[in-house]
Amino acid sequence: MFEKILLATDGEAASDRATDHAIELAAYHGATLHVLYIVDSDVYDAYSGDEYVDGHEGPEHGLEDVGEEAIAAVVERAEGRDVEVEGHLKHGQPPEAIVEFAREADVDLVILGTRRRPDEYRSLLGSTTDRVLRLAEMPVTVVKTPVES
Repeated sequence: MFEKILLATDGEAASDRATDHAIELAAYHGATLHVLYIVDSDVYDAYSGDEYVDGHEGPEHGLEDVGEEAIAAVVERAEGRDVEVEGHLKHGQPPEAIVEFAREADVDLVILGTRRRPDEYRSLLGSTTDRVLRLAEMPVTVVKTPVES
């Protein structure tokens, strides 16, 4: 049923259950697992970078390092299950970049992790997961991770 599955990860604890689910699903279907980390352009565009002399020292490079580590951790786990896996690091606004990648890669399913928070948190302005759900035309599975209060 699924040939290409996209796991969008931020390397945080909320992604752990989503990673397990994505790997299990890819193994079951013999699907290729695409692991995507988005370096949030809003984070480094908002930073003046005055103390950086060299353009290669900006905050986006630290975010790229975090992303590469997050991707490598998922790739290692997936390969341990004999799942065909590809890692991708992109720059942009996460919700839009995730959906754009999903379209371009023609994935059958997007998997995202999110934290299950108490009701009072729901009133806060949208999360990446909420925005992806609104933008995506393809099926999206959200895997919730409880957050301890």
